[in-house]
Amino acid sequence: MSDTANLSAKPAATFQRLNPLTGEVASEAPAATVDQANAAVDAAAAALPGWSAIGPNARRGMLNKAATALEAKVDAFVEAMQNEIGATEGWARFNLMLAASMLREAAALTTQIGGEVIPSDKPGCLAMALREPAGVILGIAPWNAPIILGVRAIAVPLACGNTVVLKASEICPRTHGLIVEAFADAGFPEGVVNVVSNAPADAGVVVGALIDHPAVRRINFTGSTAVGKIVARRAAEHLKPVLLELGGKAPLIVLDDADLDEAVKAAAFGAFMNQGQICMSTERIIVVEAVADVFVDRFKTKVGTLAVGDPRLGNTPLGAVVDLKSVHHVEELVADAIAAGAVSVTGGPSNGVLMPATVVDKVTSSMRLFIEESFGPVVAVIRARDEAHAVELANDTEYGLSASVFTRDIARGLKVAKLIKSGICHVNGPTVHDEAQMPFGGTKGSGYGRFGGKAGIDSFTELRWITIETQPGHFPI
Repeated sequence: MSDTANLSAKPAATFQRLNPLTGEVASEAPAATVDQANAAVDAAAAALPGWSAIGPNARRGMLNKAATALEAKVDAFVEAMQNEIGATEGWARFNLMLAASMLREAAALTTQIGGEVIPSDKPGCLAMALREPAGVILGIAPWNAPIILGVRAIAVPLACGNTVVLKASEICPRTHGLIVEAFADAGFPEGVVNVVSNAPADAGVVVGALIDHPAVRRINFTGSTAVGKIVARRAAEHLKPVLLELGGKAPLIVLDDADLDEAVKAAAFGAFMNQGQICMSTERIIVVEAVADVFVDRFKTKVGTLAVGDPRLGNTPLGAVVDLKSVHHVEELVADAIAAGAVSVTGGPSNGVLMPATVVDKVTSSMRLFIEESFGPVVAVIRARDEAHAVELANDTEYGLSASVFTRDIARGLKVAKLIKSGICHVNGPTVHDEAQMPFGGTKGSGYGRFGGKAGIDSFTELRWITIETQPGHFPI
């Protein structure tokens, strides 16, 4: 196991992450140079032959040990997430639970990396399609669900026999560092799992060097669409495949025959879990006009129970927004909508990074709140004339990650789900839903490629065609 601190002499430079709520130092981490970032890739490349040669059941055992080691650090993870990103204890524990599940799912995949024998037209030719490790995998993970997304960036790549470099977020370096410590505790060989942390000002040059390194053969990035495009362009210069899971503007459609109580519960969870800072967060509730007034009234009552407070106290469902910049962005979107004729349902002034759950009704497609990803504790209610108009509104976005539709008619729900242009859609469920074994990813501006389950095997292996001739050859020349 290695990190930027022990690949060479301990770096003189460090950087600090401040607690968004108190302004106190939340963590201090190595500020890697380009040379140290390259050294991390070199370590992964050196470990690749040994790790890729280990049998599938041995890799399975190691990954299961890593899951157990991860769970053993629960208190440290809770503390790190509360201090670095203002998360609630519940969100931190959910992160840990799902991340451990992802490791165990990856462990189960080690014997599922199969191939096939393909019939050949050439007499005596045995033709095979085999999957092999791609090489060193660079995983770039964000801060908002740091254990889940940090583990997701490396678990299936390891199961497939690759070695990995995790580029930690500058916003939660301690949380991401704990992940790599868990792999060390599980006994992973030196160099198989590596972490690079960097000062915020150095992010571009460090990430660029990691992408450029010849030993890096695949990249996965979870984050904003704007940065994802930069990563994709840089990787394209080297013809390196990239898996991108980017922004979202998830719609939740409420049809005229929906169970409104169920829709209210799902919408509140989807919009405000982790203060709306989830790529799948419900950002647009599209309600058919016939039931809109009743829905909004019930939704207002539900959201009124979602108090916000200091996450360290553990007595409120909502914690802090990650920084004041995010708060101001949400406030600008709300102000723009209200000025253009939308109606405030719930909300109010923020107390620093403690921002109340905010609902804005009668939002239209011309407003910024309809168009731009908010990534905060706000949701827009858009009123649709009918089912067809609801689908049209749902698809009126550059994004296409998650969506949902509520109706008592399951056949109708499935029909609508098929019409929505998104990588994920749930009938009578919230837009926020993730499981380790599911193919997770989006379309359009939300990226391409899939994490999770067997789809992950496709992303992190090289498919090769190999033949064996069993008869003497016959050639025209």
